[in-house]
Amino acid sequence: MSEPSGWQQRIAGEWVGRPSLFDADGTWRGYEDIRRSSVFEDGVTTYYMDGGLDGGGPLAGRFRLGAPFAFGVVDSDADRIYTGPDFHGSGQPYGSFVDAAYYGPGWQVGLNTWNQVIGDGDTQVYSSMLYQGPSVVGCFNGVYHRGLAAEALAEHLAAETRNGPVPFILPTKQAGAYRGECSYWGADQKLVGPVDVAVALTPVDLLRTRLTVTWSGAVELAFDADWRRDGFRSFYEGPGAWGNAVAYGRANYASLHVAGSAVRLTSREFMIDATPGMSAGSTLAVAYRVHAGMTLSGVVHGVLRWSPS
Repeated sequence: MSEPSGWQQRIAGEWVGRPSLFDADGTWRGYEDIRRSSVFEDGVTTYYMDGGLDGGGPLAGRFRLGAPFAFGVVDSDADRIYTGPDFHGSGQPYGSFVDAAYYGPGWQVGLNTWNQVIGDGDTQVYSSMLYQGPSVVGCFNGVYHRGLAAEALAEHLAAETRNGPVPFILPTKQAGAYRGECSYWGADQKLVGPVDVAVALTPVDLLRTRLTVTWSGAVELAFDADWRRDGFRSFYEGPGAWGNAVAYGRANYASLHVAGSAVRLTSREFMIDATPGMSAGSTLAVAYRVHAGMTLSGVVHGVLRWSPS
């Protein structure tokens, strides 16, 4: 390949972040200080990760390593193949979002990584779910930036240090909605078109909220569900959708079944601006895998912003 893929051009350069590490139950355990870069040179793409683990608790022995990561990538907007030595697997881009599944011999875990580039193209919402077989071992997630001057970079890392452990919640006393224009990509990784997404909230009490979800545009969807929070866990208790979720910090990972249909959603909703204190945040980066039964239909992703009723 003489030119890098569209995704490779989108993520070129060095990205800096301080993602948090959570155990399988959602308990915060520490930080990963990381500088990530991918370099396309002479038709070959190589990915680099340099940094270190701060804290980690009982996971420190598994996720602390003595050398930076590096691995080759067969670059493509169809399948990005990770050829080792430090990661083996593949990733599939859907516009500015990539869904990747691979294995890391150093960490001895399988990973499902979601990278979502948002805003001006220099902000990336990142997460890696970590697996031992089918069982979750933990999760890394956070926000990366590139191209920041020294002062802005220091502010970004300080914010990630302060906000990384904050648990995902929804507003508990204010009705309103998270709304935004997202994009719908088919399972063939081709853009179908825009989707207006709204997640309207009617709080019931401090732990329960009625959700009214509507998608209109390139894909249509509508349902109501009662959402109940229990610590890091939450439950969607009908009547229009049923399922559950676990929050790892600001990111809520859900599995939902739309009542009376074969539609199933697996999702990550990341409250980018959640901070310590008694507030929920107003900017939600969302990514939804849309399934017809066990078959992937497509991916919806974008950014939603809060507006009170």
